[in-house]
Amino acid sequence: MDVTRDSEYSFIKMINVNSQIIINKVSSYLQSRIAFYVMNLHIKPRYIWLSRHGESQYNLEGKIGGDALLSERGVQYSKKLKTLVEQYIPNHEKLEVWTSTLRRTQQTAQYLDYPKKHWKALDELDAGSCDGLTYDEVAEQFPEDFAARDENKFEYRYRGGESYRDVIIRLEPIIMELENQENVLIITHQAVLRCIYAYFMNVPQEESPWMSIPLHTLIRLEPRAYETLVTRIKADIPAVSTYKEKGTAKLGESNDKSKILAGEVISSSSGAKVAS
Repeated sequence: MDVTRDSEYSFIKMINVNSQIIINKVSSYLQSRIAFYVMNLHIKPRYIWLSRHGESQYNLEGKIGGDALLSERGVQYSKKLKTLVEQYIPNHEKLEVWTSTLRRTQQTAQYLDYPKKHWKALDELDAGSCDGLTYDEVAEQFPEDFAARDENKFEYRYRGGESYRDVIIRLEPIIMELENQENVLIITHQAVLRCIYAYFMNVPQEESPWMSIPLHTLIRLEPRAYETLVTRIKADIPAVSTYKEKGTAKLGESNDKSKILAGEVISSSSGAKVAS
């Protein structure tokens, strides 16, 4: 494509990846978003580091949403996270830490002496009228909503709250920033991490809300040309499971391997790989 010869066409031309980008007759919203996305791509080797907040008081009580503080074990994880960062993240002196605006993520980052950004876009999925309830209470008080969410978890929007689709829309600027960053640790929430993981791992949107994202685990993503490699580093600090299988209100990890994160698992206490 040539600007002079093909001036009547809409196109984006990249030269040497992103050393030079030519944008011609880009006018619609979708075209402009594609151009913005392309302008933020790069092929440098890099890692993206992800972690849920430490175990919270609401996690112990089986409640969803809220702005709870960490449990005693969650505080232990926040202290251990400093060690994990220093042990496993190369050039951690240049690390930047992103958290949500909720207390449990900021408390988890409290021992990390690095520049921090607090993003509203990284806040947990808003549970609306169900905020602060257990899944048993949701099933009892809102039985139709409980069934509807199980039926289509990606599209279901809590009364007065959000759906997974809503979360993905507000995460767009985060994703664009990540495409242009090299050394970032994101400490956020289960639903948000499911969406970020699904983006980099090309998980179908209908499956992404059912991915299991364990507590007290540092996750390393290594984007490459045609795949993203995943490594999970377990802090070896016990925590409850907040995973809810479809069709039940009970919490507990899934036995379905397709819902478990990809990649190898490393035990931080021994440094050895463990079975995933």
